[in-house]
Amino acid sequence: MPDPVNPTPLPSNPAPGPGAHTTPTSTGLPSNVAAALACIPLIGGLVFYIVEKQDQFVRFYAMQSIIFGGIWFLFNMVSWIFHLIFSAIPVAGPIFAALWFFVAAMVHLGLLVIMIIAMVKAFSGVRWDIPFVGPIARKQTGEA
Repeated sequence: MPDPVNPTPLPSNPAPGPGAHTTPTSTGLPSNVAAALACIPLIGGLVFYIVEKQDQFVRFYAMQSIIFGGIWFLFNMVSWIFHLIFSAIPVAGPIFAALWFFVAAMVHLGLLVIMIIAMVKAFSGVRWDIPFVGPIARKQTGEA
């Protein structure tokens, strides 16, 4: 006897949604897991860009991670130089250094939030462009 509330039985294992990338990559990981791991700045991006040759979803996130990680690394270098310069100023130096430390900490927090958003989006199978970085990554991976 059919169920009067739900006349159509649900399949036991429904197909993934249109944004789900669950096919295995050349690493053996599902595409969404590989893309999320590729979001680890610089290192994850480099590893997955070198290893993954076919999955454009993973390659996009890997290239985006390389560019984003490079920007983060350059910010660290510039921040370190500014901190050294501000610390060398005799009277007002410690104040400037403390202010710069606060500004740099806020920028780092923002970069961390962007990295976490990218990882969550990649894991959920959504292709998300980090502002300014995503279009560059698309051009580098041939998706533009």
